[in-house]
Amino acid sequence: MSGNLYIVSAPSGAGKTSLVAKLLENDARIRKSVSYTTRSPRPGETDGQHYHFVTPETFEKRAKAGDFLESATVHGNRYGTSRRWVEEQLAGDTDIVLEIDWQGAAQVRGLMPAAISIFILPPSFEALLQRLNSRAQDAPEVIATRLANAREEISHVHDFDYVIINAEFKAAAAELQDIVRAERLRTAHQLARHTALINRLK
Repeated sequence: MSGNLYIVSAPSGAGKTSLVAKLLENDARIRKSVSYTTRSPRPGETDGQHYHFVTPETFEKRAKAGDFLESATVHGNRYGTSRRWVEEQLAGDTDIVLEIDWQGAAQVRGLMPAAISIFILPPSFEALLQRLNSRAQDAPEVIATRLANAREEISHVHDFDYVIINAEFKAAAAELQDIVRAERLRTAHQLARHTALINRLK
């Protein structure tokens, strides 16, 4: 048996981090992969919990060694997902969610075509700007860069299996949970998990 691999992507400020956190809170069967990054921690972020914060030199060394399932440069910082950790968790029948950008999502889909990809959209650019400003974590020039990059990121929405519009958080969180539940009920997964029962019923 093997677990499902979920990819959640979105432009910065669309709410993917909060939605994934809610999914993890409500579903004990899914775990989040903690990415490696070269950016500095934001206020309240903890190394090993939110990200593995590493130097550019350490990141490059890992990348050259093939340690990353995917890696990308986003807003001038590098991000990567541990290949070994993801493969070990999936082999142990644990569902995994990757919170990564569209570049990383494309790389993962190329290596793991069965991965389930979900894109989070904001209800408007005005809402996106408001959310970025309300975080009070980034300088104005950083926010401007994130907004400028958002249109390019959103142009890749067609590559994803599911799309959630995060207009109201509670509804969007429920939709994300619904996707996970539905994917677990696919025939292949049910046959693998309930082989003994199905054999008895034949």
